[in-house]
Amino acid sequence: MELPGLASGFWMLICFYVSVNGYPNGRVREACMSMIPCHGSSPQPSPVHIITVNWTEFKPGDTIEVHLSGPDFEGFFIQARDAEHLDSPAVGYFILVDWRHSQLLTCGRTKNSAVSHTSKAKKNYVKVYWIAPGNAPKHVQFLATVVKKYRTFWVKIPGPVVSQPNAPFPTTPLYVTSEAISTSHSVSYLTKPFNASGCGSMKFCVRNPSNCDPGSASCLFLSFQLQKSSVLIEMSGASEGYLSFALSYDQWMGDDDAYLCINEDHHVSVSTAYLKGRRPPVLDSENALEDVSWRLVDGVLQCSFRRSIRLAAYKERFNLDASYYIFLADGEASGPIYKHRRQPLITNGMYNVTGVPQDIGGSRSPRLIKAHGALMFVAWITAVSIGVIVARFFKPVWSHSFLFGKEMWFQVHRMLMLTTVMLTSISFVLPFIYRGGWSKQAGFHPYLGCTVMALTIFQPLMAGFRPSPHAPRRQLFNWFHWSTGTTARILAVVTMFLGMDLPALDLPDPWDTYTMIGFVAWHVGIDVLLEIHSYCLIRKAELIEDDRIQILQSLTSAEAEGHLFKQIVLTIYVCGNIVFLIAFLAAVYQI
Repeated sequence: MELPGLASGFWMLICFYVSVNGYPNGRVREACMSMIPCHGSSPQPSPVHIITVNWTEFKPGDTIEVHLSGPDFEGFFIQARDAEHLDSPAVGYFILVDWRHSQLLTCGRTKNSAVSHTSKAKKNYVKVYWIAPGNAPKHVQFLATVVKKYRTFWVKIPGPVVSQPNAPFPTTPLYVTSEAISTSHSVSYLTKPFNASGCGSMKFCVRNPSNCDPGSASCLFLSFQLQKSSVLIEMSGASEGYLSFALSYDQWMGDDDAYLCINEDHHVSVSTAYLKGRRPPVLDSENALEDVSWRLVDGVLQCSFRRSIRLAAYKERFNLDASYYIFLADGEASGPIYKHRRQPLITNGMYNVTGVPQDIGGSRSPRLIKAHGALMFVAWITAVSIGVIVARFFKPVWSHSFLFGKEMWFQVHRMLMLTTVMLTSISFVLPFIYRGGWSKQAGFHPYLGCTVMALTIFQPLMAGFRPSPHAPRRQLFNWFHWSTGTTARILAVVTMFLGMDLPALDLPDPWDTYTMIGFVAWHVGIDVLLEIHSYCLIRKAELIEDDRIQILQSLTSAEAEGHLFKQIVLTIYVCGNIVFLIAFLAAVYQI
């Protein structure tokens, strides 16, 4: 009667010893039966690691490939046991694949009947071979204990059951033990990245950039593969928080069917949600997804799942045999789902993902918003800038040249300014057409834009009532004309700086800001150069002045002498503006 008490005391002594020293070398023979590490804490619920096998049927002497995978862990312990008597000793023996991270242990009388770690080095994947013994039971189940950290571990994670041919399946469930933690058997861990083979021929794919590799961190990938009455869905992309896609009847967020893969402390959960307006999604407590798998390696999140084409029991799930716009988004997830940092990728049209397979792309910036940015840049970076330079410095140079009955400098200036008014007016209405009204998400950009539009309209109206050159109010007009134009130009540049940071335009940061800073520096530099040149000409005119030459005549003569220089500077300036314009348009249209 004293022996059980003695054994219990001896076992407690062992646990006390190993709770101090642990099992960093993986020699855990003391835990062969219980598979419980004596770490002084309780096992974790809801396992996050997965056991998979390459065959579910065996005969004595067969070899079965066993995989243990999941988020990074330090220690592990794998055994195979009689699935109908999980408290019985280990059966069969193992052969190692990687001797650096795994080692064989003898549990009971069976040599090499368990596998464990060799060190605390972090790992996320273990592969071994199990050899079925001659006296193998009809059903064998693989079990694993995984240690993430010293006090964070999972005990007897249930793996697949493999059976001998024609073995009668028992009436009692095989996946639950007194110590095993129940888990969803539809969840597994992907052992390799997705690939794009079959895109456009066997499955419907959305990729950005076009033709990118789903294994790359720079690739946003979504695929739908029709399989009888269900669809296999794969999603991949770089994300520290979540990846999601949604099916929508329009190109606006709201009333959409969404699917999210969420990274929660290096464990990925897959959920469905119904998006209501622009509010954060409320994740469904129940979903109709099957065969859920995931992988998280080097910052690339990948998940796959299957759902039926029609789900009559889930009213908020859309049928997959209709056409929708497809949204792809990513963002942060720390408790609640945060708003995506970038504009979601949106397909340009509506598509039926179960119809003819296609390999398409999408855009994070709608076409109307791209056109808005491009037209504003052409108007205020190219047309206005050249028009101001011409009016400010080329009056004396082109004063005797005429175009359509007016001085050339005036006609060029007026043509460029009217072009600016036209382009600005067209560009101004595009965001309202796209948004369907006023945008509350764009900060100060729309307010400044309206101010610029008002000044743009006011400027030509004021010019239509300008006094004659020698009228008393001409100086007052000149001052108002200059101040209104200068204010509009300054506000336009500030508005464009603010607009470049808006997600809807999706410009590559920080090159968009550098382009604008470069243009401002370029324009100011040319302006200063021409001002210095004009000052030097005035000084020269004053030096050659005598009683026979009026000051105004001397100034006009001196300005004419700088004709060639100004022509060269203007040519260089126009070419430079074209370079900035091309750079901006390339960024807008992702060329």
